[in-house]
Amino acid sequence: MAHEKNHDYHILPPSIWPLFGALSAFVLLSGGIWYMKDHSMPWMLLIGFVMVLYTMFAWWSEVVDESHVGDHTPVVVIGLRYGVIMFIMSEAMFFVAWFWSFFKHALYPMGPDSPAIDGVWPPAGIETFDPWHLPLINTLILLCSGCLATWAHHAIAHDNDREGLKKGLWGAVILGVIFTIFQAYEYSHAAFGFAGNIYGANFFMATGFHGFHVVIGTIFLAVCLIRAYKGHFTPERHVGFEAAAWYWHFVDVVWLFLFAAVYIWGG
Repeated sequence: MAHEKNHDYHILPPSIWPLFGALSAFVLLSGGIWYMKDHSMPWMLLIGFVMVLYTMFAWWSEVVDESHVGDHTPVVVIGLRYGVIMFIMSEAMFFVAWFWSFFKHALYPMGPDSPAIDGVWPPAGIETFDPWHLPLINTLILLCSGCLATWAHHAIAHDNDREGLKKGLWGAVILGVIFTIFQAYEYSHAAFGFAGNIYGANFFMATGFHGFHVVIGTIFLAVCLIRAYKGHFTPERHVGFEAAAWYWHFVDVVWLFLFAAVYIWGG
């Protein structure tokens, strides 16, 4: 028959979510600019934020439904995996920019007269964090969280162990939340601010964006935990959780570079 499917690809029907997502991003951006210009008008910013959240929820819900009805064939799954890999690569280049800025200013610190001659790093008057106290504890917490995510992935992919999947995800999510709490505690005790010095600006931008990624990754794993309780993942179909695990390991690796470069070498 003319309409019979004779290929392994998934031809998507027309969807409103790309258009609605673009509109949501425009409202969010416009609201952000408006709020920065006039701090008494945050409503457009909040409306845009809610619209973006709803777009993500609704669009990804449809992707989950597509998996349940069998639209995620092996060829489609490969495409989804490639998409996640390219997304993580783009995120890696985002952090390369902050590392570039940090190393540039650390290797060629600006002094009163000229760079790299009379400049010092960290700048005079900056009291950096001791890397072997709370930063080291946070490093161990995040690495343990990554190990638990790997355990959960192995449990569902190789053993079809749903209880192991749930326990591993619970541990990974809890440790992710603890990392965020400790990071906020560290920020509250910083002896330097964001403005007025290049060290503080680089430190808070690099570690702050990483902290934001930790929050996103924790939510990602929490959603996978909810789906695990609904019985969504099987050894053959778990690309959603696989994407979350890859993202979480990326967050781990970025933190290791931050810990080595910013806290130890740069301090």
